[in-house]
Amino acid sequence: MKRALLGFLLLLAPTAQAQQLPDATADVSVAAPAFAKGAGPRVAVDGGHHNFHKVDGNFKPFADLLRNDGFQVAGSDAAFTKDALAGVKILVIANALNAANDPKWELPTPSAFTAAEIVAVKAWVQDGGSLLLIADHMPFAGAAQDFAKAFGFNFVNGFAFRMPGPRAGDSFTRDAGTLKDDPVTAGIDGLISFTGSAFTPPKGARTLFAFGKGYAVLMPKVAWTFSPSTPQQDAEGLAQGAAMTVGKGRIAVFGEAGMFTAQDSSGQKFGFNAPDAPQNKAFILNVAHWLAGKIK
Repeated sequence: MKRALLGFLLLLAPTAQAQQLPDATADVSVAAPAFAKGAGPRVAVDGGHHNFHKVDGNFKPFADLLRNDGFQVAGSDAAFTKDALAGVKILVIANALNAANDPKWELPTPSAFTAAEIVAVKAWVQDGGSLLLIADHMPFAGAAQDFAKAFGFNFVNGFAFRMPGPRAGDSFTRDAGTLKDDPVTAGIDGLISFTGSAFTPPKGARTLFAFGKGYAVLMPKVAWTFSPSTPQQDAEGLAQGAAMTVGKGRIAVFGEAGMFTAQDSSGQKFGFNAPDAPQNKAFILNVAHWLAGKIK
C-alpha cells in the first residue's frame, strides 16, 4: 500500500508544479445576470498578502465571470482595516501567504495576516460584510489558520487525497451524500475540486460538501514532497466547503481554489472550464449570490 501511494504521489508532483495560467478561452458568460452591468455589489479580491491567486492573474476568469453577472470587481493590495473595507460588500481572499513562504512552500507556515487585520475583518463581517475565504493545500491552509480560527474554522495544513490511487479531480455529489442540501447548492448535483485542503467547521456553520470514505489528508514538511512516512489523518467527514452567518454578515469558506476559476496547465484544463466540472460555474454564482444577500 505504501509503495503504491508513493508512486501515485510522485506522478502527481510534476503536474502540480507545472505552470498554471488563467484560461483565456474559458466561458465566462452569464445568461441571466443578477445585476445590471457594473451596478452590482462591490467585490474586492485580495492581492496584498502574497496571494497565489489575484484578480489579474489566476483569478481573472473568476473576476470576469462575476463582472458579467453585474458585480463590481477589483483587486486590492491594501492591508485590512476598517477604512480599507468601507464600501466593500464581498471580500475575496484566495491562497494568501506569509512572506516567509513566498516562494518557499515548506514548514513552518506562519499567518498571512496580522492580528489587527483579523480583528478588523471579523468586525467588518459582524457589521454586515461578506467574506469568501479560500485556503488551498499546504502551505495555504497553514497561512490562513489563524484567520479561519477567528470564525471557528480549523484547517488541516496538508493535502486532501483520495487514497491510494490517481484521480482526475475530487468529486462531490448528491448521490454519494458528499454534496449537501443547502440554498447555496440549489440546482447543483455535482462539483469537482482539484486537490486542496480540508477543515472542521464550527457549530452553526452549514457544510456544503465534505469528503467521503477513502480520503486522507497528508501533511508533508515541503509541499508536493511525500514519502511513506508522511503524517496523515483520515479525512472522512471533513469539509471542503461551508457557509455561515456571523452577526449581520456572511462567510463562505473553501479548501480549494482552482474550482472557483479556470486555469490551463500545459494544455490541461482545470476549474470551471474542466470538461468534467460542468456545474462549478453555476455554483460559483450561487456562492456570490448568497454572499450578496440575493439567496436567503
